[in-house]
Amino acid sequence: MIANSPPFAARNRSLSPPRAEKRPVATTHHGVTIVDDYAWLRAANWQEVMRKPETLESDIRAYLEAENAHTDAVMGGTVELQATLFAEMKARLKPDDSQVPQPDGAHEYYARYRTGGQHPLICRMPRGGGDETIILDGDAEAEGKAYWQLSASAHSPDHRLLAYGVDDKGSELATVRFRDLATGLDLDDAIPDTRGSLVWANDSATLFYVKLDDNQRPQSVWRHRIGNPATSDVEVYAEADPGFFVGISATQSQKFVTIVAHDHQTSEVHLLDADHPASDLRIVEPRAAGHEYGIEHLPGTDGRPDRLLILTNTDGAEDFKICEAPLATPGKAHWRDVVGHRSGRLILETAVLARHMVRLEREDGLPRIVVSDHATGSEHEIAFPEEAYSLSMSTGYEFDTDLIRFTYASMTTPNETYDYDMATRTRTLRKRQEIPSGHDASQYVTRRVFAPAPDGERVPVSLLYRKDTPLDGSAAVLLYGYGAYGISMPAGFATSRLSLVDRGMIFAIAHVRGGKDRGYRWYKDGKLDKKTNTFSDFIAAGRHLVAMGLTAEKRIVAQGGSAGGMLMGAVANMAPELFLGIIADVPFVDVLNTMLDKDLPLTPPEYPEWGNPLDDATAFATIRSYSPYDNVRPQAYPHILAYGGLTDPRVTYWEPAKWVAKLREHATGDSVTVLKINMTAGHGGASGRYEGLKEVAFDYAFALEVAGLSGVSPAAA
Repeated sequence: MIANSPPFAARNRSLSPPRAEKRPVATTHHGVTIVDDYAWLRAANWQEVMRKPETLESDIRAYLEAENAHTDAVMGGTVELQATLFAEMKARLKPDDSQVPQPDGAHEYYARYRTGGQHPLICRMPRGGGDETIILDGDAEAEGKAYWQLSASAHSPDHRLLAYGVDDKGSELATVRFRDLATGLDLDDAIPDTRGSLVWANDSATLFYVKLDDNQRPQSVWRHRIGNPATSDVEVYAEADPGFFVGISATQSQKFVTIVAHDHQTSEVHLLDADHPASDLRIVEPRAAGHEYGIEHLPGTDGRPDRLLILTNTDGAEDFKICEAPLATPGKAHWRDVVGHRSGRLILETAVLARHMVRLEREDGLPRIVVSDHATGSEHEIAFPEEAYSLSMSTGYEFDTDLIRFTYASMTTPNETYDYDMATRTRTLRKRQEIPSGHDASQYVTRRVFAPAPDGERVPVSLLYRKDTPLDGSAAVLLYGYGAYGISMPAGFATSRLSLVDRGMIFAIAHVRGGKDRGYRWYKDGKLDKKTNTFSDFIAAGRHLVAMGLTAEKRIVAQGGSAGGMLMGAVANMAPELFLGIIADVPFVDVLNTMLDKDLPLTPPEYPEWGNPLDDATAFATIRSYSPYDNVRPQAYPHILAYGGLTDPRVTYWEPAKWVAKLREHATGDSVTVLKINMTAGHGGASGRYEGLKEVAFDYAFALEVAGLSGVSPAAA
């Protein structure tokens, strides 16, 4: 569909964007001097800003607010379109949507939304059905707050208490509180500055949690006793290496609390007896660079002792294997293969229940679930019909069960949630995602094509479009990519995308290197000194869609966020002629400066992903060669929308702010660059079910506007 309205740039030519003042700061590393004209946008008191956003320096605040005002002016003509898109997206969400309840003892627990509600309600009912009890009302808790996010919740083993963490600034600093489920009232206990999971000991009076340090790094685990002040909590584990983060969980058997110290390529697991919360830790296997492993516990039966089942990449098992070891001697010297390594079959996760082990694995780009019987060793696979789909699994709260739960979807098929009986090999549909406004899957086409990369690799590209979309090169494309940390982009269902494809756009996902879409090798070939493969893969995907005749140069809008925002900045520098627009959500674009700043929350743990430019001259040169901010130069750029959050600890607000300032300085041609900073949120954007949709509607309005499709009415689905 050809653009049917005046070009985006022409409509905004009269609007003068803000120009950031240049205040040069020079630094020298490895004999190379770098001058950063916009370093002043990094608040000197950034740690304080994360906790108290109102303390942001006035000149920085004034600049960000000027950028927001300019963005509002540029996007002013799309206000009606944004409202329309939001209404469409909202209409596809079931107003009172609810999770399938998960049984635990005498109760079943679940989250749901009330009609019109923004935040989840945490609920329970008697097992098998009965009257519902709302144990945490997110809407009530969030009332009057600009930001409210439930970061974690966990009920105690005796079902008397609920521990829950709330982030009220978007800075990922959560305060944990405790609710008496008999009275509905909170206890006096309050634990500030926590992150991530909450794990109860089996006495229902002790909680383990992860505490953040002054640089917002999760590097210690603490033990809290109900009724005691947080100041009396006991440190259980402290990580000495700033390059390692810590996390906690519990084994499915509920016998152990596990503490995992990890970076992006190395892990180390410690066990704590959940029946004796004051006991000492036991290490499973000391860390060794490049060795990743995780454990589950299987109690002894029929004369066999307790043992651990270990998912590991040891001994060259690049795509991972599963070993077992006696609990009494858990070290690597005693590991024995249970599921051997097979190149190209990536084992993603395992679950261990009383009678079965379940693994989620991916081969040839598609996931599958394999179930094995502890007693017989026999295996069977759960089969799925489509050629491209997404799959996830969960085990719930209980250990002595034959049921697992999985969710299946494709780009045309809404989510379907099943309970699967591993003993009888039968599945029961528990929930099919409802689309209240209607969805006819037969009107859509999903395909997977392979784009040739410059080095001969084949890059998978997943496509979604309406079957009546003209495939003559006139269609616009939104091409999405990420490509980092081994995170794969599933070919799943997303209701919001329908607002694009119903207007004639093709939605595409480029499964570039840096993810694990084609195994662990796919990840290794997109990190460190091979990072540029991620960028060339994405460009190859776009060019292949042009070569196929599906679209044309300057008809592609690219989108990515966080590390995917780095990808956006890189391809904007490398192949600006290919793209009509770029949407960079919380983009990691100031890579070199960030990786040189060891005080930032994520920098030391990121060295295995990008390299350490402080100590390694080669890593410095490599990052400098592609860092989007450092490679902005005089050329005609695509239209660019950059988005950030003031309290974002992962990709700090000044990264997109500096990038946009530099683009304004150097970009030639008539492209439009806008910056939107959420002044009351962080990395995840606005809190609330519907507020988040408004941000998606804003992004999609930009894409449709630059593609000349803002006046196109959606086709009836």
